[in-house]
Amino acid sequence: MCRVVVTGMGVITPVGNDIDTFWNNITKGVCGIDHIKRFDASRLKVNLDAEVKDFEPKDYYDTVQEIRKSDLYMQYAMAAAKQAVTDSKILESDLDKERFGVYIGSGIGGINSTLRETRKLDDKGPEMVSPFFVPMMISNMATGAVSIKFGAKGPTLPVVTACATSTHALGEAYRCIKHGYADAIIAGGSEASINELAMAGFINCQALNLSDVPEEGSLPFDKRRGGFVMGEGAGVLLLEEYEHAKGRGAKIYAEVVGYANTSDAYHITAPDPEGDGAVRAIKAVVKEAGISESDEIYVNAHGTGTHLNDAMETKALKKVFGNKAYDLHVSSTKSMTGHMMGATGAVEAIASVLALSNGVIPPTINYKERDEECDLDYTPGKAVKADISYAISNSLGFGGHNAVIALKKI
Repeated sequence: MCRVVVTGMGVITPVGNDIDTFWNNITKGVCGIDHIKRFDASRLKVNLDAEVKDFEPKDYYDTVQEIRKSDLYMQYAMAAAKQAVTDSKILESDLDKERFGVYIGSGIGGINSTLRETRKLDDKGPEMVSPFFVPMMISNMATGAVSIKFGAKGPTLPVVTACATSTHALGEAYRCIKHGYADAIIAGGSEASINELAMAGFINCQALNLSDVPEEGSLPFDKRRGGFVMGEGAGVLLLEEYEHAKGRGAKIYAEVVGYANTSDAYHITAPDPEGDGAVRAIKAVVKEAGISESDEIYVNAHGTGTHLNDAMETKALKKVFGNKAYDLHVSSTKSMTGHMMGATGAVEAIASVLALSNGVIPPTINYKERDEECDLDYTPGKAVKADISYAISNSLGFGGHNAVIALKKI
């Protein structure tokens, strides 16, 4: 079996569009949540979202024509992928492109293009629908576009598992490299679904927080929590076989040492209240990673701020770790970024890598009121220093999808 390491990272997020800005802001507890500015939200019950700010696609594309043929979720993915590839310097090495792949997922895909082209169809007729509508809409096209951009001809596929999407993408890429099918894979996720249609759907399934105060929008593990805040963006990591990375003198951020993929088989939106699927996933990752009782661990929790998820995730951590659960460093960076859907797992994996390499636990901001169902150390308010050896990142999606990865300091 091969070892797998992280040699490059890139982000587009509501709290920063590059790794340094992102890390600076989440360790300082900067909130990326604000009132909706992307569209007129006067018809909605929700007032808040977590939008990407100051994103300029021209910084990542060679021509305006390429941008026009790309949905926003594809643009975010391309930007994060370019950052990760540049950071890794992998293209400066003697790389076999047939062993170089792309695993970038999206929970929803090009829904902005779908909405825009549907309006064209209704208002102007079928002849006015863009010939690029289908490639802009489908959820595999971020992977396809990034593959084309970098000439990656190896194992290449998207993943679509709602909120667990990009953690599954990272995990499957890890397994692909671990078992010898690729030398390096550009892996992560992207989402751009902030529009009236998507938000109306989430409101009507009672998933979103209805607060109109940004500091009270995303309240993971807090007793006042009432739903998540929709975010957007992309996170991409360059995963690479250890000897391949070492041979070219790459900077290594962390090692990927475990991955698990389970299903609740319980409900289309609600998690299993006993957390059976999450427990099995976390247990499997702890075993594969070789995590012991004495190790100091950071858990980047799924922590959406919904009542059911946060209570279940807390219960799952206690079932896996027993009394040691109270010694875990836990936080939800969604308190700052909102819920970035298909991008959230990769962005949180990046936060976990940076927590390991910097010895700093990012906070859960705006946490004020303790809930008897959520009684762990959620790193309230401010970042803390900690010499952690392992990080675990949980992603738990609609449909009962559970994805967990473990990372080790190197």
